[in-house]
Amino acid sequence: MAEITYLEAIREALIEEMERDVNVFCLGEDIGRYGGAFKVTDGLIDRFGEARVLDTPISEVGIVGAAAGAAHMGMRPIVEMQFIDFIANAYDMLTNYVATSRYRALLPCPMVVRGPSGGYVRGGPFHSQNPEAGFIHTPGLKVVYPATAEDAKGLMKAAVRDDDCVLFFEHKYLYRRVKAEMPAGDHVVPIGKARVARGGRDLSIITYAATVWKALEAAATLEKEDGLSVEVVDLRSLAPLDDEAIQATARKTNRVLVVHEDTRTGGIAGEITARINETSFAWLDAPVLRVTAHDVPLPYAPQLEDFVLPQTTDIVRAARTLAAY
Repeated sequence: MAEITYLEAIREALIEEMERDVNVFCLGEDIGRYGGAFKVTDGLIDRFGEARVLDTPISEVGIVGAAAGAAHMGMRPIVEMQFIDFIANAYDMLTNYVATSRYRALLPCPMVVRGPSGGYVRGGPFHSQNPEAGFIHTPGLKVVYPATAEDAKGLMKAAVRDDDCVLFFEHKYLYRRVKAEMPAGDHVVPIGKARVARGGRDLSIITYAATVWKALEAAATLEKEDGLSVEVVDLRSLAPLDDEAIQATARKTNRVLVVHEDTRTGGIAGEITARINETSFAWLDAPVLRVTAHDVPLPYAPQLEDFVLPQTTDIVRAARTLAAY
């Protein structure tokens, strides 16, 4: 089978799920004839028609509200945010209404809210954010953030089939840079299960999304230059977290570095650190360290963006500090 990109893997998942279930449909800004801002939905309107690929007005709260109503009636809507930054406009609808609907009124809400996120693309402060931490503490929402093309497809299929609302973050830096051959058959990756991207014994890097690739680069450098065997764990799902995988890697290597592109204050690294301290403190030979973005809006200038976001060299430096304890 030919390799396809991360972006094409998402499109393939959408097509397969829409063919599998007539209740699945897409809605969002410019997703029809234009094919979406990044062309994820390109060709879907010709394949499934305007009744299942709906161009909407520019109103994120309206789009999410319409999707919620459709989900209550047995449909399975997939909402596209043109950029995930603008999900903030639908925060109230998602956290106060969608997330609580099954608990409050036994109203089913099987829907996906997906969109391009993240930096490293010189997009500036309005088109480069990672707002996942704003949602992971809300009961009733699931949050996934794949790093590979295989997981982009498998997690999207799982998200569409899930009976809760799933926020599906797609890192735009990975859209056309990451490729893979898709597994044969109905490839579904379960939500809530991390994967070991690289095995190791000396220290662990827990991460997700684009920084998985930077962690793998750092691990290769540390092995070559320092003789360190570094394990890299790709979380894949942020809500729910895979506590078993986090505990297993912490107890295996006894040193943990948490890396993410989101800002430091309030980022999920703090939650992961707390869980490790609660469950695996006796196994640690060093404090859990973090490599994250700085607590500033993301700059547009390339040199400033590179400084603010975590780079491979930052991970290598922190890992060396950790190994020296």
